[in-house]
Amino acid sequence: MGNPKAGQTVFKLCASCHQLGPRARAGFGPQLTGVIGRKAGSTSDYHYSDAMQKSGIVWSEAQLAAFIRAPDHVVPGTRMRFWGISDEQKIADLLAYLKASAQ
Repeated sequence: MGNPKAGQTVFKLCASCHQLGPRARAGFGPQLTGVIGRKAGSTSDYHYSDAMQKSGIVWSEAQLAAFIRAPDHVVPGTRMRFWGISDEQKIADLLAYLKASAQ
């Protein structure tokens, strides 16, 4: 089980490219508010790679966790340049923070 407060700290790894919250917008990456349950490549304010748009993914917690671990393994051809997070607790914390921030 994740800790949203700890996830806020983990999100700092994401914050150089992604925004979160009611005023979030796309930057180097899409905004992540409400990402869990959202179809991949579907926000209108970001130009996604063809790979992401054609992935057919709807971001469940499990799918997002796998993507956070290894983006290129989940969506080969993604433009996201991130080495991934291997620490399962940090992933759980980040997911808890993303969920809490969507409410």
